Amino acid sequence: MHENDTAGTALRDMAVAVGLLTRLPLRLSDGAYARGARAAWAYPLAGGIVGAVAAVVAAVALWLGLSVEPAALLVLLALVMVTGAMHEDGLADSADGFWGGWTRERRLEIMKDSHIGSYGVIALILSLAARWWGLSVLLGQDGGLWALVGVAALSRAGMPVLMAWLPNARDGGLSKAQGRPEARVTLIGCGVALAVAVLCTGWAAVGLAVLAALAVAGVGLLAKAKIGGQTGDVLGASQQVCEVVLLLALSVS
Repeated sequence: MHENDTAGTALRDMAVAVGLLTRLPLRLSDGAYARGARAAWAYPLAGGIVGAVAAVVAAVALWLGLSVEPAALLVLLALVMVTGAMHEDGLADSADGFWGGWTRERRLEIMKDSHIGSYGVIALILSLAARWWGLSVLLGQDGGLWALVGVAALSRAGMPVLMAWLPNARDGGLSKAQGRPEARVTLIGCGVALAVAVLCTGWAAVGLAVLAALAVAGVGLLAKAKIGGQTGDVLGASQQVCEVVLLLALSVS
């Protein structure tokens, strides 16, 4: 396949994004991941697939007669399983590092530690509780299943933005291995996420996109102040923060 085969490149990038951000059984050669950050525009599409899986789980749960509360719990479980909890892990590690260390070096050291601390536990409890509540309200609304897809896509659009905006905070790790995407890649990714969100939630997607941008900016500024850049954990934390913000926004609208 030639490098200038744009159709092939698009399909390959989508496969790379799904393989990187989910635990779906997609077999890819090691060489497929060589595109690295050039495939980051497809992260929202991978998110849309995750959201679609969650929507199917919700539809089946509601069809079986479950109320929205247990159905939301099953959706939350599906989201965690499909992604392998990688974003939740990033949120916990970031919370531990940002507030558990006094220096940049110590914060990065804590974030790399596989053990979870009190800040990480608290962040996970609050995040899971907020997502469950937001999902339970959303599933009772018209179009709630479609909104799951839009939220999943929008919440991953900020990841390539952070990769391009902030330098790598450490010399190793997943984010460093992927590289830094060009501005064109990030813009395409944001456009794709917005298009998916509009299809799923209508023009309310514009307001949701603004909220997502503010959430990503907040995480980015905090990461810059705490560790001087971004890591894979920071990217995962940004997805989680965005998802919480968007679900809560939809639940009160």
